[in-house]
Amino acid sequence: MTVSPFAGKPAPAELLIDIPRLVTAYYTGRPDASVATQRVAFGTSGHRGSSFDLGFNEWHVLAISQAICLYREAQGINGPLFVGIDTHALSTPAGTSALEVFAANGVTVMIAEGDEYTPTPAISHAILCYNRGRTSGLADGIVITPSHNPPQSGGYKYNPTNGGPADTHITKWIEAKANELLANQLAGVKRISYEQALKADTTHRHDYLNTYVADLINVIDFDAIRGAGLHLGVDPLGGAGVRYWPAIAEHYRLDLEVVNTQVDSTFRFMTVDWDGQIRMDPSSSHAMQGLIGLKERFDVAFACDPDHDRHGIVTPSGGLLAPNNYLAVSIDYLFQNRPQWRADAAVGKTVVSSGLIDRVAKRLGRRLYEVPVGFKWFADGLFDGSLGFGGEESAGASFLRKDGGVWSTDKDGLIPALLAAEMTARTGRDPSQAYRALTAELGEPFSVRVDAKASPQQKALLSKLSPDQVASTELAGETIQSILSHAPGNDQAIGGLKVMTENGWFAARPSGTEDIYKIYAESFIGDAHLKQLVVEAQTLVDAAITEK
Repeated sequence: MTVSPFAGKPAPAELLIDIPRLVTAYYTGRPDASVATQRVAFGTSGHRGSSFDLGFNEWHVLAISQAICLYREAQGINGPLFVGIDTHALSTPAGTSALEVFAANGVTVMIAEGDEYTPTPAISHAILCYNRGRTSGLADGIVITPSHNPPQSGGYKYNPTNGGPADTHITKWIEAKANELLANQLAGVKRISYEQALKADTTHRHDYLNTYVADLINVIDFDAIRGAGLHLGVDPLGGAGVRYWPAIAEHYRLDLEVVNTQVDSTFRFMTVDWDGQIRMDPSSSHAMQGLIGLKERFDVAFACDPDHDRHGIVTPSGGLLAPNNYLAVSIDYLFQNRPQWRADAAVGKTVVSSGLIDRVAKRLGRRLYEVPVGFKWFADGLFDGSLGFGGEESAGASFLRKDGGVWSTDKDGLIPALLAAEMTARTGRDPSQAYRALTAELGEPFSVRVDAKASPQQKALLSKLSPDQVASTELAGETIQSILSHAPGNDQAIGGLKVMTENGWFAARPSGTEDIYKIYAESFIGDAHLKQLVVEAQTLVDAAITEK
């Protein structure tokens, strides 16, 4: 991984995108459905692309929106559709295009009061609150966001009636129908003007902000935070929660300082990420230099990405915590401080999240629910309370209300951030100090992610590898204990391989966009052992995917 000379430095003028040109390309670009990169493609977090390369244009949004209307009709979903947008430049025009289609199809739509930006978790929360106690007329929602991706990106996510990210069978249906509409030059897409759509009887306003903020008391112990007199800092990174944080501070009388209130779709206030891109990633130390530089001013500080479904935690004693480290600390704290949760509520993690979480769950006496990459795998468990917590290695997490009821079934960046303040207030230790205490007892993990070259054919082989294709019995000096091609929590394919020993593991998964595969590795012995793990992992995988 080559680190850019711009990494961690303020974004130079030459990196800023031309917003008028980007938006013009959104309206004028015509994607070709016969070109793979210009088709609708739902990944783990919806369809994403840029209007500069015909990956996210008005035609994509019109086609996806009509496909969602057809899906709702086929499934008998006839409640309101909750709609949110983030602060990326393409999100507002995309939200406009989507509303034109929904209104033309007679869909009841809930858009934000005052055209407020709306975080992903506020949409999930709204869906769940509306559907509580209902068996018919259920609501669903969309969020127009490319998450933490660079400023030129656009994105479109669909959340069905369970409030979480749409499962693969849903996104495949929507994707196929949208591409059919693209191929037919949008024949079959219903649409009215934006002015008509706003005046339609089916278009309503919803106060996402105050509804979400007022309900947070049922998730976080604000009395403890306020009573401890903590001085808190938050950087919304120019995202959809920029006005949520002052509202939270006022509603709960917190000493919380919003260090950056700017909304600028060039994101010129960011420091550059590792690869020379502007990327609003709260888990990246390069992108988070602004808040890290202020760490001494606060008892604990935090940040979220543009749609506020990811979190980053900064402490005066440790700076920015690695996402896996904070997930382990959060789990350890929550399951000891939420007595009303079900006694059998499990700990949810992805296969590439830290083994420290496994050790924490074992010490707590809680079942570990390990799933493939993708937050959708946690939605049902969070919905019915059988999962107390669901978290993934990329700083995405959600957890239950204090009474054990569902809060959100999608990632929520705000509540893990606020939890950092709660645990600091109630334990007298910030999350970095809590992490050091945890690792002193359970062992300290050393982890890394590296990329290795692979042809499309080799990537296909890797995604279908079975454990019996691995001949090795040892890995980095230890006996291999298990080899997984399916996640132990739900027996779903992980799209690669995970190999585990007593004190280390690696997982290898093919990239969906590049001719590489990714190796995630972790050691509880030390850095030298970690490096040995990576070398042997690459040798082992290369041998398994070499075409005979």
